[in-house]
Amino acid sequence: QVQLVESGGGLVQPGGSLRLSCVASKSIITFYRMDWYRQAPGKPRELVASINSGGSTNYADSVKDRFTISRDNKKNTVYLQMNSLKPEDTAVYYCNRFPIVPWGQGTQVTVSS
Repeated sequence: QVQLVESGGGLVQPGGSLRLSCVASKSIITFYRMDWYRQAPGKPRELVASINSGGSTNYADSVKDRFTISRDNKKNTVYLQMNSLKPEDTAVYYCNRFPIVPWGQGTQVTVSS
């Protein structure tokens, strides 16, 4: 059973930074696109960043120029560096592969003063 474990969330003030990590239990990410999603209360889960096997990245307009996705295939890990955080970034953040595998528990990010 493949497991994805997200970590690195927390409470941060507006304008602050966080770095999220997503570790896969097996070598499932090497040849696949990896994505970060987020889900705010009462809202659908949304895709915020993607990185393909070659390292090309895409971002939602709402996070462009503030978030950076990266990967370390040797460590089966995907990262999301989040800078200039805003209250509207508050959500549970999840990672997944494309095509998807079972979801992890996510990591809570709260941006508040």
